[in-house]
Amino acid sequence: MEFALILEWVIKSVLMLVILIVGFAYTTYMERKTLARMQVRYGPNRAGPFGLLQPVADGVKLIFKEELIPAKADKLIFLLAPMLTVIPALVMLAVVPFGDTVNLFGQEISLSIAGDINVGVLYITAIASISVYGIVLAGWSSNNKYAMMGGIRSSAQMVSYELALGLAFIGPILLASSMSLNEIVQAQGRITWFIILQPIGMIIFFLAAMAEINRSPFDMPEAEQELTAGYHTEYSGMKFALFMMTEYIKIIVISVIFSTLFLGGYLGPFVDKVPWLGPVYLFIKTFLLIFIIIWIRATMPRIRYDRLMAFGWKILLPLALVNVFLTGVLIILFPNLIR
Repeated sequence: MEFALILEWVIKSVLMLVILIVGFAYTTYMERKTLARMQVRYGPNRAGPFGLLQPVADGVKLIFKEELIPAKADKLIFLLAPMLTVIPALVMLAVVPFGDTVNLFGQEISLSIAGDINVGVLYITAIASISVYGIVLAGWSSNNKYAMMGGIRSSAQMVSYELALGLAFIGPILLASSMSLNEIVQAQGRITWFIILQPIGMIIFFLAAMAEINRSPFDMPEAEQELTAGYHTEYSGMKFALFMMTEYIKIIVISVIFSTLFLGGYLGPFVDKVPWLGPVYLFIKTFLLIFIIIWIRATMPRIRYDRLMAFGWKILLPLALVNVFLTGVLIILFPNLIR
């Protein structure tokens, strides 16, 4: 029995890593094609039909590209920083339910890697906070002023927006009376999608998450006009690819978590009768959110750094506190709402 359980965990973990890595590759393809269409050009169209093999070509190029390490860099930390950045992104979805329990080969199998953990939200916030160390250490260990400035910017930005992001989780937690992501999804099946009851929390979560992953228009740690390329200025080859992998995997991760918290997760028509529809519904919601994130990059200009920090501290954080207060008042006035 224990061997079967361990085998199940291993298969789920390997499958999740493969999905995220392939998803990273084709999210870059999706972004390049979407931006190209919005800007009236073609985008990748040479490698394979419709350019579908472009991510493969890019991967092969990066594998064989020369790896450079600055002479005065702290070599150990310089090499560890990309791994310290990408690993949290790869393990963050371990507690997210991708569907209800299904029957496979006569066995009841949960469609989540770690099962229904009652502190799933705490797990996500704890893992998400680790990524900042990889970025800061990458900038510091490079012995480059531009990279160092990018690392400092990133630490200030990510720590600032983590506060609003953490408070945005509280609304769904209060409405579901649980920190389990599976319970939060089930509560949306009983009541309604939390995007209706938590419109302010949804906006706060989305904006804070975009800033947390340094995504446009909050991509100040790598502002080209000021920092050359930011914290990864001195990186090349596969080490550079790991930083890019982190960004695009986090786009997928944030979209999945957003769908779980506010869009009913894997819930949808007939999912109670056909549990395998759950992952399909979650994929559709995630795909639409990724498209919106790409659309924002094509539309919004990068904001100034002082305004970025002022927005986080003076607008987003107070608004998140007000949202927590209003959610508590709503539950007290309408206690039957969460039953």
